[in-house]
Amino acid sequence: MIVFQGIVRQWQHACLALVLLLAWIVFIFRETAIAIVTIWARSETFTHGFLVLPIVLWLVWRKRHIISQLSPRPSFGIAILIIGAGFFWLLGEFAAVNAVTQASLVALLVLSVPAVVGVAVSQRIIFPLAFMFFAVPVGEFLMPQLMEWTADFTVIALRLTGIPVYREGLQFVIPSGNWSVVEACSGVRYLIASLTVGSLFAYLSFQSATRRILFVLVSIVVPVFANWLRAYLIVIVGHLSGNKLAAGVDHLIYGWLFFGVVIMLMFVVGARWAEPDKSDLKSSLADQSPKRLTPVSAPVLWSYTFFLALLTTLPILIFNKHSEPSGDHAFKLTAPIELTSNWKTTVGGIEGFRPAFQNPSAELSARFENNGRTVGMYIGAYRNQNYTRKLVSSTNVLISSSDAQWVMIDKSNRAIVLGDKSVDLRVARLRNKLSAQGIDEQLVVWQVYWINGTLTANDYLAKVYSALYRLAGRGDESAVIVLYADAGQKVGADALLEDFLTANFEAINQILRGTLNTDR
Repeated sequence: MIVFQGIVRQWQHACLALVLLLAWIVFIFRETAIAIVTIWARSETFTHGFLVLPIVLWLVWRKRHIISQLSPRPSFGIAILIIGAGFFWLLGEFAAVNAVTQASLVALLVLSVPAVVGVAVSQRIIFPLAFMFFAVPVGEFLMPQLMEWTADFTVIALRLTGIPVYREGLQFVIPSGNWSVVEACSGVRYLIASLTVGSLFAYLSFQSATRRILFVLVSIVVPVFANWLRAYLIVIVGHLSGNKLAAGVDHLIYGWLFFGVVIMLMFVVGARWAEPDKSDLKSSLADQSPKRLTPVSAPVLWSYTFFLALLTTLPILIFNKHSEPSGDHAFKLTAPIELTSNWKTTVGGIEGFRPAFQNPSAELSARFENNGRTVGMYIGAYRNQNYTRKLVSSTNVLISSSDAQWVMIDKSNRAIVLGDKSVDLRVARLRNKLSAQGIDEQLVVWQVYWINGTLTANDYLAKVYSALYRLAGRGDESAVIVLYADAGQKVGADALLEDFLTANFEAINQILRGTLNTDR
């Protein structure tokens, strides 16, 4: 009886300390927490986030009889992991990457549990703690690849069916009409929903780790294949019905109905191999040694909790120290009248193309001519970046899927030498859908990011460079450089763009350095 009362007192102190620590973390990182809830509210893809915390609490409640018999004992080594999570939040905040800051916040909340009540207790609720990460609204970065796969499968399936297909990028034409794979066709919603529900089903239905892992893998693979089949069937239904069915709202309704049936069948099949929970309180406590049950005093618990609160505050303090704005974000980029090698500004040539980069601090759009050769250049510059003004984001693309004039028909990467360094560039080929009949107007486009003088074509590296430069006190000056040329010019467009860039990169670099570093 005395032992039981002692455990109750320990749990009273531990629960209060944990609740206060969690509340403190949510409070000091409230902007990140609000951003998570805002995404839940506005995006149908992540609405399930509102259910994650209630499910976690219910899953923990199911284990109450087991964990109540254990003695809560703080794990001091977890403080190192908390420091790491705080550092990743800091990098994410500097780079304005929602996924990193939000995952780091959830990691801080999850790590607080073993830090305060101990590893032994946390082992009994390891899945509920891991399930918390489904609250992070992440996954849309998969959309471009999923769209590409969906288009590949649909085109192949149509051709195997005997229907001729002409494809350009994510758009294709069949005898009955035009189709395109847009964001809603990627299947990312199906994938996230299936993975979330499938993981919960696996935990509740199976006891074997092997079966659980296999079912989670199935819940990843099935929605991807189901989405491919869904896209193909929608095109077939539209084709056979003369585009009277599977269009507009029907398109979405049929898609969700098909997905619902497939997922239901997946669960029905999975239920055939369900394993009953044979664990009991006695067996769950069999491995508890007296050493693990040794409690710590209340003063030690509260002192450690206060120390953890200070640790979680450090990233905020460091960010505030390094986030002083470097001058006004509004400024102008001016193209010189003449670059090197007699490249002069011109008003003729390529018309009607502008990359879809949103809300830059400044931008420059100019065309240069040399002996009848014309190259277009666009620069979108960013300074004092935040979540509404940033260089790398899912909305900043060469061509949006809803562009009324241009369609991307090919993309690749290539490397060129600038100075003494090899630089990777993104290469795309665009077609003008508004060209006059019989005229095939195409552009070859090169794109690269400029991060404080460092060049990269990789979105993730651009974010890392931006965060590290900002952490080092060098600011977040960044830009996208886009060069484009008419594919129909006598000189090959790629050779023309390489000639222009190698001859004029230093001049372009000086334009950016001279403008972006002003007032620093």
